[in-house]
Amino acid sequence: MEKDKVTINYERCVIDVANVSKSFGDLHVLRHVNLKLYDGENLVVLGRSGTGKSVLIKLIAGLLRPDEGNIDVLGEVVNELNERQLRILRQRIGFSFQNSALYDSMTVRENLEFPLVRNKRNLTRSEINKEVEDVLDGVGLLHAINQMPSELSGGQRKRIGIARTLILRPDIMLYDEPTAGLDPITCLDINGLINEVQERYKTSSIIITHDLACAKMVGDRTVMLLDGKFERQGTFEEIFNTDDERVKPFYDYNFIV
Repeated sequence: MEKDKVTINYERCVIDVANVSKSFGDLHVLRHVNLKLYDGENLVVLGRSGTGKSVLIKLIAGLLRPDEGNIDVLGEVVNELNERQLRILRQRIGFSFQNSALYDSMTVRENLEFPLVRNKRNLTRSEINKEVEDVLDGVGLLHAINQMPSELSGGQRKRIGIARTLILRPDIMLYDEPTAGLDPITCLDINGLINEVQERYKTSSIIITHDLACAKMVGDRTVMLLDGKFERQGTFEEIFNTDDERVKPFYDYNFIV
């Protein structure tokens, strides 16, 4: 399935990772990495498990601090912000967790109302209802509004998790392994939804994955994290047009085995 063309503003950088390093003891996860995300762009970060992909987006969201370098998000240097400033910035960043992170004791409606009421206390009941219904309609699950998470499929829970992230209308979306644990058909549905979110909500997104089908379907640009550095970047085809033995087995496993 070909990705529809979207308008990307390459004159406006919304995330700028500059010379960032992060280690955990003797484990050097990121080594002086540089990365830019542009306004309206879907950027895919590829890499094997344990290469630091999830660490990268935790640094961007201010959940971790870099050992070196700076991370600028929407004009704010994240690693220089205090907790109150970080909370304000995070309202503009949607974080789609790998496990969907829904509250099992709440209905779908209540799951979506929770971040909305917590962050926008002046909304009326009718305004809350409209926001919830609009975002559920946007992910194709308005009919599930009164269901419990336990009644939903894995793909539906992923969609609800994305809807809960979208309800605050973030400028940036961070997707952590959005197709992990899903069957191939549901993966295609989620990939399609990521593209729909980009187009409908005008988001700029970073998609962390090791799923090459996901990368090919959703990415406007792709970067590959190898040995703690971004060694390759470009279109999907440019990334894999190489004899680099660190890259070829990654492609072969996804598309041949």
